[in-house]
Amino acid sequence: MTKVILFFLAVGCVLANRSWADDEPKDAAPRKESSKPAASPEELEAKLKAMLTKATLSGRWSPIKNGSVGPEKEDKYTIVSAGKVSGDSWVINAKLKYGEREFIAPLPVKVKWAGDTAVLIVDNLQMPGGRNSYSARVLFYEQTYAGTWSGGDHGGLLSGIITNEKEERPKEEKADPPAKQ
Repeated sequence: MTKVILFFLAVGCVLANRSWADDEPKDAAPRKESSKPAASPEELEAKLKAMLTKATLSGRWSPIKNGSVGPEKEDKYTIVSAGKVSGDSWVINAKLKYGEREFIAPLPVKVKWAGDTAVLIVDNLQMPGGRNSYSARVLFYEQTYAGTWSGGDHGGLLSGIITNEKEERPKEEKADPPAKQ
């Protein structure tokens, strides 16, 4: 066991002291950033709004208790709509179910941006009929989400995919074929 630890320490020291810049050939062209222009804040907000409108978030969550991650469980959230109020304040209209009662609740959130990735922030949100207030940080990127949440004496990790309800188009009425004469 000691030999294994010494081996990893030695490898770590070698890597830490090595100059990674020396790996690139001297005549190599400088790396180019993406040629795609960065999206404007308005474009990013429109994309987030579209992603979270008529959306189902399907994935898994794991509880965290006493510093340990528990077993994964399936999870699903339904978002009816999302909209910016002003600044970084948004409202997420989420479908909630308590007992047999199902309703749509407007949830006030903050949205911050890490480049092109939206980070939804909830701080001490009191749920209707609930005893605890909840806080969360959830990031959204390319039809996926991942984050962490806490409420009272419990919390957890969550992640999954986002699917959107397809717009139903009215069926075109078929014209009767011309009558044969």
